[in-house]
This record gives sequence, structure tokens and C-alpha cells, in this order.
Amino acid sequence: LSLYSSPARETKYVENPQTQLEEGVSRLRHVMEPYTAWCQRMLRLTFEARVSLSSAVCSDFFSEGYEFLQNPPAGFYPRLGVIGFAGIVGLFLARGSKIKKLVYPASLMGIGASMYYPQQAVAVAKVS
Repeated sequence: LSLYSSPARETKYVENPQTQLEEGVSRLRHVMEPYTAWCQRMLRLTFEARVSLSSAVCSDFFSEGYEFLQNPPAGFYPRLGVIGFAGIVGLFLARGSKIKKLVYPASLMGIGASMYYPQQAVAVAKVS
């Protein structure tokens, strides 16, 4: 409870008059509204098409990868282990600079992969 009485407040909201610039911008926005709505619809449709296409591609990629891991070729997991271990050794050897931390593991994994998959390594070398 307040010990003192407060005077009655009489407030009025007074809107500032618009300037010519504000009126011009308002008219421009009203004129451009159909065009911006059309552009937003087109962007939404494009985005939805892109999402549906990428989800279809990703679902095929992941389903193929899942099937491959369920029925791997003979010796796949030992090869994967050696290539992964080469990457870990590369991280261990790459003390110091950040460039070494990128180059050593990638190069050792590439060397390990090229030992097990020489035809694919030759094809990649020819392309690059």
C-alpha cells in the first residue's frame, strides 16, 4: 500500500504526422506488394523442390551405404581399420602447425587406401 496518494494520470496518444519520405515509402511498398508476394512464393517453391530432390538423393545414398555395410565385401573391415589407423598415426605425427594436422592424416590415409584400391587410386590421380 502506498502511503501517498498518486495523482490521476491523463495521457493522450499523439501520433506524429508522416513526412513526405515516409508517405512515399508507404506508397511504394503498397505498389510493390504483389511482386514481393510472387517472389516469396517462387522462392518457397524453389526451396521445397530443392529439399525434396536433395532428400531423395540423400536417402538413396544412405540406403546404398547401409546395404553395403550389411553385406560388405571380403576383407573390407580390416582394410578400413588399416586406413583409419593410418589417419590416427598421421594425427599423432602432425604435432605443431595446423597445416600438418590437415596434410599428414589425409596423405597417410590416401597412401593406405591406394595400397588396397590401386585401380581407383590411378583413376583419381588421372583426374586430378
